Order: sequence, then C-alpha cells, then structure tokens
Amino acid sequence: MVDIVTTGDGLYKDSYEENVYTYRGANPNNYVTFNNELWRIISVNTSDNTIKIMRNIPLNDRAFDTSDNERYNSSQYCNSSNYGCNIYGSIGTLYDNNLSPITELAREVNGTKYQLPNKESEMSTYLNGEYYNGLTVEAKSMIKKDAIYKVGVLKNQSGQTTSTDITQVSATKWKGKVATIDATEYVRASNNSSCTGAYAYAASNCFNSNSNHNWMYLNNYWWTLSPDSNKYSDAVWNIDKTGHFNFYMIDVTFSYYVRPVVTLSPEVKITSGDGTQNNSYQLSIES
Repeated sequence: MVDIVTTGDGLYKDSYEENVYTYRGANPNNYVTFNNELWRIISVNTSDNTIKIMRNIPLNDRAFDTSDNERYNSSQYCNSSNYGCNIYGSIGTLYDNNLSPITELAREVNGTKYQLPNKESEMSTYLNGEYYNGLTVEAKSMIKKDAIYKVGVLKNQSGQTTSTDITQVSATKWKGKVATIDATEYVRASNNSSCTGAYAYAASNCFNSNSNHNWMYLNNYWWTLSPDSNKYSDAVWNIDKTGHFNFYMIDVTFSYYVRPVVTLSPEVKITSGDGTQNNSYQLSIES
C-alpha cells in the first residue's frame, strides 16, 4: 500500500466509504501503465483488493445516448422522445443498493418509478463493445468483468453534501466491464475544502483555479455516469472546460469527451514504479 497522506497531493483514506482510499490533489503520483497506455488510479478498495483506474488521455467526443438508440417510451423511464436516455445501463444490468435486480427507477430522487429501458445506453454499448474489444489481451484479462459502478440519480440542489450525494448515486448500481466516474468521484479527487458536494462544484470558490487542486481537471467537457434529477430522462452530470459541473448543457445527445474507467481484478498487483508520469506503476496478474 502506498503511504497515506493527510495534506497535499496523494492517497487519502476516504472520509465517506469504509476501506476506500482515494487519490486527491492537483497531481498525485497515481500514474499506472495499462493497455500499453498511461492511466491513473482513482481509488483503492481494500475490502475486495481492487483498484479503479481511469484512462489519462480521453477518448474523442461522443454522445451519451441519442434518440436513434430506440430506448424511448412515453410511459416508461426514457420519456423524452427527441433525446436519448441518461441511464447508463438497462433492465438487465441495473441493481439496487443491495445488488438485487431492478426493473423500475424514478427519474427524481424519491419520485414515481417507471419501467427501465431494455437496451443499454449508446455509451455503455460502445465502451463494453467496440472499445473493450480493442484492448490488448493482457488488459482484458486484468479487468473485473462484473465490477460495480454507482449510477443512481443525483439531485441538482443547493445544500447537498458529499455524503447525501453518495447515498443518492449508490441507490442504483450497474455491473459491467467499462464505465466512467460517478459525479462524487470527481468531487472526492479534489483537496479544496470548499468542495463539499457536487452542487458546490457550480460555485466559483470551488472550481476557480481548479487545475491547482483536482488532478481530473481536463479543460474540456466530459461525461460522468450520474443522471441529473429531472422530471425527464435526458440529463447527465458532466464537467465543463472550467472544471465545474455544468448544469445547463447536460443533454445526453451532446458530444463530450469520454474517460474510460475499469476496475482491476483482485489478482492484479502493482509490481514496480513509483506512480510518477515517467515511472508509472507497472501491473502483473497472478496466475
């Protein structure tokens, strides 16, 4: 285990989830070589010995979903006929907080539930199809194929804290190979004490000079997994080029950068490197 820090850039004991350690700060030493590319470690979970990583260089702009995906049904969850749908998964890949399969979901937190779509989002289909198939054989062998990602609906509301945000995104889970981050993971990568929740990331005191305190900063628009609480189903939390959550251009049909995330299986170990960009962590898988 890398040394745990309490100040500056580095690996912190997560304040919200047991057995989770999160990399925070402007540029922590969390670089890792995966798929013959540079990726970065988001977090380490000691309860199941898994490591979650994100590709350092984003993929080209891509819509989260579009109306061409044929997920629309006016009486079901995906009810916006001219747009796609903000749920990453489908009736076959979504689960509740106890990992029991679900068939219905509310568009708003604690709202009326509607039947889930029977197709994955275009983003999920691409990342777990064409993109995954293009990875090296070694990289694919290292990925936990049934990893769990938080995809619950997140309120866009003043007064929310990171704790309430995590409760909301944790209410719905997706199982699969490749995803991206949930909105709370972006907040937790920051070491700015002003960033007390996802909604706070719309405030100037949180995202100004963002590159100085959050290594995930990208100077461009990019997607998260988190549906934005809305009476319709066409809004996803995303991050804009200033580094804050964008509340006004969140239509899933917009094309933004994609930053693939995978969870490494427990058999994968770090064997060398110090996590710097020039001496990234190297991985091996136990046979």
